Amino acid sequence: MNRRSSGQPISPLTVLALAVAVFAVSSSAPLIAFATAPALAVAFWRNGLASVALTPVALGPRRHEVRDAIRGSRRRAGMFCVLAGVALAAHFATWMPSVKLGTVATSTALVATQPVWQGLIAAGQGRRPSVPGWIGIVLAVAGAAWATGADVGVSGQAVLADVLAVLGAIFAAVYTALGERARTALSTTTYTWICYGVCALILLVVCAVAGIDLIGYDSRTWAAILALVVGAQLLGHSMFNYALQHTSATTVSVLILLEVPGAALLAWLWLGQVPSTGALPGLGLLMAGVAVVILGAGRSARRRATSAPAEESLPT
Repeated sequence: MNRRSSGQPISPLTVLALAVAVFAVSSSAPLIAFATAPALAVAFWRNGLASVALTPVALGPRRHEVRDAIRGSRRRAGMFCVLAGVALAAHFATWMPSVKLGTVATSTALVATQPVWQGLIAAGQGRRPSVPGWIGIVLAVAGAAWATGADVGVSGQAVLADVLAVLGAIFAAVYTALGERARTALSTTTYTWICYGVCALILLVVCAVAGIDLIGYDSRTWAAILALVVGAQLLGHSMFNYALQHTSATTVSVLILLEVPGAALLAWLWLGQVPSTGALPGLGLLMAGVAVVILGAGRSARRRATSAPAEESLPT
C-alpha cells in the first residue's frame, strides 16, 4: 500500500527531508536580495547551472527519453517542456526583480498565491474549485490587496514589486500546469533538464539584449548564486519530491507555506529587513486563504480517489 494513503505516521527521515526542503526554499528570496548581481542575471545562472548539473543524468541514463522528447514518440510532452520553460522564465523575470525592489516578506507571500491562480486555471479547464477553494481564493485575494494597499503608502517602487510578485505567481501557476502535462510521459530529470535549459536560454537572450552583465561579480554574489542552485533549485525541490512518496501532496503544499515566515526570518537576520507593520494583517489573511485553497483541493482529491475505480488511480 502507498504510504501516502495508509494513515501511517510520517517517518523521522521524511520529517528531516521536509525540514531541509523548507529551509532550502526559504533561503531563496533572501539570497536573491543578498546578491549584488542583477535579478535577471541571477535567474539565468540559477537555471543554467542547474541544467548543467542535470546534464550527466539527462544525456546518460535518460538519453533515450530525451531523444524521444525532442524528435521521437514523446514530442508532444517535449513541447510542453519547452512551453513550461518559457513560463518559468517569465516567472523568474517578474518575481526575482520584485525581491530586489520590495521586501523579501511581501514578495515571498505574494508569490505564494500560486495555488490560487492554479485553482482559477483549473476552473478555466472545467475543473471548478470546491466551495472551500473559492472561499480561500477570496481570502487570499483580499489579503494580497490589503498588503499591496499598505505598500501604496510606502512608495511606488514597493507597489511595482507587489505587482511583479503577483505576476510571478501567475506565471508559476502556468508553469506548473504545463509541467503537469509534460510529466505524464517524461521523468522528472528529463522534464527539468529541458525546462531549465529553455528557461536559461531565454534569460540569456534577455540579458544580452538588455546589456546585463553576467560576469564580474564579487565572491559573495557567486556564493549566493551557487547556494541558490544547490539549495532552492536542486535540493529543496528534490526533498519535496522525496517527501511526496511518503506523505500527501496536501501536507507538502501546506508545509511549503512555511517558506513565507522562513524567508521573512532569514531576511531579518541576514539583511535587517523588518516586514511592514501595516502589511502584516494582509499577509496573514493571504496565507490563511492559500492554506484553505490547498486543504480544500486535498479533500476534493481524496473524494475523487475513493470514488474512482482502482485502475484509474494515478501511478506513483
